[in-house]
Order: sequence, then structure tokens, then C-alpha cells
Amino acid sequence: MTKIGQLPGEIRVGQGLDVHAFGPGDHVVLGGVRIAHDRGLLAHSDGDVALHALCDALLGAAALGDIGQHFPPGDERWRGADSRRLLTAVLDLLAQRGWRPVNVDITVACEAPRLAPHVPAMRETIAGLLGGAADAVSVKATTTEKLGFCGRGEGIAALAVALIRRG
Repeated sequence: MTKIGQLPGEIRVGQGLDVHAFGPGDHVVLGGVRIAHDRGLLAHSDGDVALHALCDALLGAAALGDIGQHFPPGDERWRGADSRRLLTAVLDLLAQRGWRPVNVDITVACEAPRLAPHVPAMRETIAGLLGGAADAVSVKATTTEKLGFCGRGEGIAALAVALIRRG
């Protein structure tokens, strides 16, 4: 009988969620891509909810805690940090333990800015960071049909799922 943590082929899945409120600024960063917007995102780092959710999904799959544990918001080393740097650090943690990403799926929820034109660049950027092909990276944009804080235009949310494999 297979026990938890002893899956055949050593594969695991993790999920991540991140949200940030809008604040002053002239752009947002999502999936490592700078996107012009009439507001920015309030955050300790660059506020890239897509990469933050992905970091949490990868960390969760490897049972390594969460992004706040590894990059605490009170730690000045991470103030204004480029979230691509955070993802690279998470990937290093996984690699040290023998894990590598297989594929990832990210959904970003917001009413604005319009993300569809930026999705290909986001996929390519994330694939480059993961060291794989863009066909292993899914990025989707959706609205919340004017419901909730995203629908009222108060912020952006992102959900991510990551599959990792040992070896």
C-alpha cells in the first residue's frame, strides 16, 4: 500500500493564492512582465501576484512552507524585490531537495488592466525562469464579473497550481 508522500514516480502537486490591492503607480508586474496601468500594486516586493502564487504552489508541492516564511514582508532585503528573483530562489530550494517543476497553471483575476495581450510574454518569461518550454506553462486571465474586490477594481488575485517531480 502506498502511503502519503510515497507516490509512485515521486510526483507532487501544490497550489498557491496571492492577492494585492491597487495603490499609486503607473504599472503592474504580472508573470514577470511590466504592464502599463493607471495604478500599481501595494506590496513589499514588486507585487507580482502571479509569481507569488506560483512560488506558493511550488513550495506547497515540496512541503516547504510558503512565500511569507521564506521572504518575510518585514525583511528589508526583499523590499521592492523583483519577484523573478523570489521564484529563482524557490526553484533553488526545490532543486536542493531533488525536485523540479513539470508544469504550472496560473489564473489571474482582475477587471483591469486587460491581460490577454500580455499572456504570451508572461508564459515565455515564466518558462524561461523554470528552465522549460512555454507549452508547460499555462497563464489565463479572467474577470470576476464585477463581483468582489477584484470586480470592484480594488486589486488583483492569482491562483496557481504546480506539478513537481523528483529527479
